[in-house]
Amino acid sequence: MPDIARDPAILRRKKIRHAGYAVVAVILLIAVSVVLARMDPAAPSVDRDTLLFDTVKRGPLVRQVRGLGTLVPEDTRWIPSQTGGRVERILLQPGAVVDPDSVILELSNPELEQQAVNGRLTLESAQATLDNLRAQLRTELISQQATAASLEAELELARVQLEADEEQAALGLLSELDLKRSRVNAATLEKRVSLESQRLAAVKDSNDARVRVQESAVNQTRAAYELLASQLAALKVRPGFTGVLQVVEPEVGARVGAGANLARVANPSRLKAELRIAETQARDVEVGLPAEIDTRNGIIQGVVSRKDPGATNGTVTIDVSLTSELPRGAVANLSVDGTIQLERLDDILYVGRASLSQENSTVGLFKVVDDAGNAERVQVQLGASSVNNIEVRGGLLEGDEIVLSDMSAWDDYDRVRLR
Repeated sequence: MPDIARDPAILRRKKIRHAGYAVVAVILLIAVSVVLARMDPAAPSVDRDTLLFDTVKRGPLVRQVRGLGTLVPEDTRWIPSQTGGRVERILLQPGAVVDPDSVILELSNPELEQQAVNGRLTLESAQATLDNLRAQLRTELISQQATAASLEAELELARVQLEADEEQAALGLLSELDLKRSRVNAATLEKRVSLESQRLAAVKDSNDARVRVQESAVNQTRAAYELLASQLAALKVRPGFTGVLQVVEPEVGARVGAGANLARVANPSRLKAELRIAETQARDVEVGLPAEIDTRNGIIQGVVSRKDPGATNGTVTIDVSLTSELPRGAVANLSVDGTIQLERLDDILYVGRASLSQENSTVGLFKVVDDAGNAERVQVQLGASSVNNIEVRGGLLEGDEIVLSDMSAWDDYDRVRLR
């Protein structure tokens, strides 16, 4: 079969047409790529049932902070050792109800026991010395009083004799010399009686001073002995008030020094709540603010009585004194949930606290924009916060519906579709 000659012009036109098709295809591909590049990425879908929503509302907002804690005795005392010793016996265990004279444990201290015996003997010796001194001074005083009484008797006789001599001298029966002698004798005895009276007063003062010196020595010795006796009695450790024994610190056989804590006793009828509030929320808590303590079996009213000056592990300890009656089952170490009221804000916009939202901050929240379920990210200015709600200062209007759940998984998107 003979070859058919092909027209070169036809072949050239085909090539040109094919090249044109290729150029058009490339241009279309580029145009589509540009359009696609300029288009926003498709909004991801989020299951509505897995999210939490809330609506912006207007009205009063009660600012509160909340924290977990425990009920603890308000009147708790550690019982220290008044002297060193060895633990001989532990008579009561934690949980026991004690009265002021209950013996919790017994210590032994042979050296203290010997010091107490020596102190008692020293006191008895000082007391005996005082009694002997009083007897001796009493004897001396009686002797001095007898001398004074004798002189007073002689003076009385001299005065009687002088009166008789004066009568006889007036009748001329007694010489002037004898009368003068009688007068001199009476005057001399008067002076002696006066001096003896002064001596007797001086002796009494001296005796009193000597007795006071010895009494001071006795009192000093007695005080030393009573201290030893009280330390000896304190070897039987007593609480001194009614309560419940919580802790017995040492073990049998252990040696303890003076001032060491031996046991802790609490009054179970007086409890307070120790709340642990996050340090970021505790800055506005002040003494005197009202509080409510939830024991899971009732609500107890209270008032903030103390605030720790520093934070520990990110929390601040707040003490709440309880002002209402304790519900049944409210015992020491019971876990509780406490709410402290900070202030009341009237006529403001507020919404439920979204996840990760902090007061006085600006956050991006998803707002529902239509009935089709589209939600767009908006920047919201937040203000004061409470336990469950937070003030809205800008970015939202009353009635707006927002997503409260954590949407950090969609941080790369400004729009989501709720299905």
